[in-house]
Amino acid sequence: MAQSQHTAVQRFTVVEDGSVTTPAGFRAGGLHCGLKKTDRHDLGAILCEVPAAAAAVYTTSKVQAAPLKVTRESLAAGGRLRALLVNSGNANACTGRQGEADAYEMRAAFADAAGVPLEGVAVASTGVIGELLKMDRVRTGIAALPQRLKDGREGSDDFCQAILTTDLVQKSVCVAVQVNGRTVHVAGAAKGSGMIHPNMATMLGFVTTDAPVGSEALHALLRQATDKTFNMITVDGDTSTNDMLVAMASGLAGGDELTPDHPDWEAFASALIYVCEVLAKAIARDGEGATKLIEVRVSGAESDASAAAIAKTIVGSSLVKSAVFGADANWGRIIAAAGRAGEPLDPDTVDIALGPILTLEDSRPVAFDEEAALEYLKGDTVEIIVDLKLGDGHAVAWGCDLTYDYVRINAAYRT
Repeated sequence: MAQSQHTAVQRFTVVEDGSVTTPAGFRAGGLHCGLKKTDRHDLGAILCEVPAAAAAVYTTSKVQAAPLKVTRESLAAGGRLRALLVNSGNANACTGRQGEADAYEMRAAFADAAGVPLEGVAVASTGVIGELLKMDRVRTGIAALPQRLKDGREGSDDFCQAILTTDLVQKSVCVAVQVNGRTVHVAGAAKGSGMIHPNMATMLGFVTTDAPVGSEALHALLRQATDKTFNMITVDGDTSTNDMLVAMASGLAGGDELTPDHPDWEAFASALIYVCEVLAKAIARDGEGATKLIEVRVSGAESDASAAAIAKTIVGSSLVKSAVFGADANWGRIIAAAGRAGEPLDPDTVDIALGPILTLEDSRPVAFDEEAALEYLKGDTVEIIVDLKLGDGHAVAWGCDLTYDYVRINAAYRT
């Protein structure tokens, strides 16, 4: 166990060696079926030994990949899932009726292979848009996958590898929290590094927990968590066709069902939101070609919504991102981005700091140590702090710098 994390409600603890298989009832795994040109895993699954209460949120794009339709139908059948099936290397998006048929076949094939009900399987895909799946390879992989599912860290690592595309690192986290006088685990895994923009950034995210919570309450909490975390990251301003965040709760920790009226609800909610925040920041830090994580903190706005809009505009500005990459303390780009966010702002009262270095006070330049600012901006995390001095609204957004490698990676994505 690492040192405890503290929230305004209750302490929860990060489980350093935990994973999506740590909550009771879950197994996971992955394998290479041939969708990727490399030998990295490209097909994975999470399986729950009991019907798990489930919830999901999806991309806001009007163009949505076939697996989203299949997953929506599975959840609509009763709000419970037994399994999540995921492939990388092919998004199965913009593939017409054949793509839909392939997504439905994936669901049916895994349900049969794993011995679970058809409507108990969710399907997700990520990768190149506009290409049909090589279903002969997918079928072979699905047939072998149930035997590869494990309840230890190995299974989780194989799953995390199977969902990656241009990601450089696997992204997972697990925490423990006391609920009903018992230890409950909340864990998550995610992928994402390009086509990342707020309002369900392009990502796949999977949360598992053994908490006794129903689908309706879980769905409301997942939306709240998404608004505070995944909807507050950006890499490049593009939104994907395949974004999906799914949560599954086995309930095997036991005890009274968690609802917003339960005395331990806030503790559980803070743990789940923390898991989503860690994954969201990991996605932002792993942005294609990125060298730095940028965290923008806006306070003094008229409302939290206003602060969020301003923070997302700043962290998504190509000029701000480029300045951070170049370690240039160009506060002018920051206030310019804030000013175009379309939110209330007094141009005479803005303070801006780069970490501990104040650069602007009441919208007037402050003499600061350029060398100290250069050294600060060379770090792998850059905090931009903006105080508008208008009200009590505040928000945090995350992103990354814009580098030469981002262009290189995306100039040859299909090859």
